[in-house]
Amino acid sequence: MKAARRLAWGMAFMIGSAPALAQQAPPQMPLQLPEGTPGYTPRPATPPPFQSPPIGNGPWDAATEKAKLHVEIVTKGLARPWAMAFLPDGSMLVTERTGHLRHIVGGKLDPVAISGLPPINPSGIGGLMDIALHPNFADNRLIYISYVKPSEQDHNQTTLAVLRARWDGGMSLSDVRDVFVADAWYGKPPLPHRCCGQGPPSGSWGGRIAFGPDGKLYIASGDRNWGERVQGPSNDFGKIVRLNEDGTVPADNPFVGKEGWKPEIWTLGHRNPLGLEFHDGKLWETEFGPRGGDELNLIERGRNYGWIDVTQGYHYNGEQPAKGRKGIKGYTDPVIAWGPPSVNPGGFDFYDADLFPAWKGDLLMGAMSRALVRVEFDKAGKPVHQELMLGEIGQRFRDAKVGPDGAIYLLTDEDAGVLLKVTPGS
Repeated sequence: MKAARRLAWGMAFMIGSAPALAQQAPPQMPLQLPEGTPGYTPRPATPPPFQSPPIGNGPWDAATEKAKLHVEIVTKGLARPWAMAFLPDGSMLVTERTGHLRHIVGGKLDPVAISGLPPINPSGIGGLMDIALHPNFADNRLIYISYVKPSEQDHNQTTLAVLRARWDGGMSLSDVRDVFVADAWYGKPPLPHRCCGQGPPSGSWGGRIAFGPDGKLYIASGDRNWGERVQGPSNDFGKIVRLNEDGTVPADNPFVGKEGWKPEIWTLGHRNPLGLEFHDGKLWETEFGPRGGDELNLIERGRNYGWIDVTQGYHYNGEQPAKGRKGIKGYTDPVIAWGPPSVNPGGFDFYDADLFPAWKGDLLMGAMSRALVRVEFDKAGKPVHQELMLGEIGQRFRDAKVGPDGAIYLLTDEDAGVLLKVTPGS
C-alpha cells in the first residue's frame, strides 16, 4: 500500500487574499438516444451523490510519517453512521443518520436497533446525529443525542434538538425528553431569499455535543444555510450553546441578562460545526466552510467567529465576504483554515493514549474528503504540521475517536457504512 499522503504545513493550505478560484462546470452529457436507435450508447452508471465505491474486506496496512498502521473492519451493516460512544462495559453505541441507534457488543452489531426515539426527519444531511454519555453515566445511565426535530404541523419545518434518555442496556430508551430545542425553525416553503448561493435548509445542521470539565453541556448549532441569521443574537442559528445537564441555562453564560440575546449562547458566528471536543480544559471545534474556509477553532467564551461576514472560504456564487477574510476587529480567526479545496472536516479527537507514542497530543480528524487528518502542535499550542492518512481506503470518514484501548476508531459516512479500528502495524 502506498505511503500516506502528506499535507505540508504552509501557504498551500491557508487561505490568504488570493482571488476566488473558479469552479469548473461539470462535463456535459450528450443527448441520450432511445435504446435500439443507431448510435445509441448506454451511459456509464454514476454513483449516488456523496457515495464512495464499496469498501473491501481488509485488513489494510499503511506507512505514515511517524507510525505504521494496521486497519481492520470491526463491523459492517451500518447506514450512514454519524457518531459513537464507548460504554463502561466495553461495548459501543453508534448513531445512524437515517434515524437508528445501534449497539455493538464484542465487535458484533446487534441487528435490532434500540427503540424509543422521538420523531426524526432524516432529510438532506441531517437526521440522528451525535451522542454523548452523561459524566455519571455508570450510575445514572443517561445519554444525550442530537437530532433533526420536525414540527408537528409541517414535517419540512425543522430544527436541531438534543434529547436526554435513560438506557439500561436493553432494547429501548426510557424517560426520553428534549433538553434543548434550537430557536432555529426553518424549511417550510416558501423559503426566504438568501444571499451567496447558499444551499437547502436540509444542510448545515452542526449537531455535535460535548460535556465540559465544568459539567455543562455544549451544543453546536449550524446555520441551516441561512447565514444571514447567524450574527443575530436573538436566535440559535450558527451558535454554540452552553446548558446545564437538565437543559436550563447556567447563570454565568456570557450573555445572560443582556437585552436581545439568547441566554444559552456561548459563542456565535459558526456555519456548520461538525466536531466538538475538550482537550486539556479547552474546547475545540471543526467547521465546514463554503468553498474552502473549513476551520479548526479554539472556542472561547463570548467570542464571534465571523460567519457569514468573515470567512476565509469563498461563497458559492463568488460573492466576497461582507467584512473581509481575516484579521477583522471584533472577530476571532480560526487556528487553521483549510482550502480551497475543502478538506470537509468531521468529528475528531486528541491522541493521549500509548499505542501511538509519536502522536501524543496530536489532533486526529475524520475528513469526508476521504482521509484521516493528523495535526501536530508545538509547545505553545500552535499547529505546525499536518498529514493526510488512509486515503487509499477510499471512504468518507464522518467521525474519529480514540478508544479506551488506545486504538483509533473511524466511522465511514456511507450508505454501506462500517466501523474501522486502527492499531500499530508491523
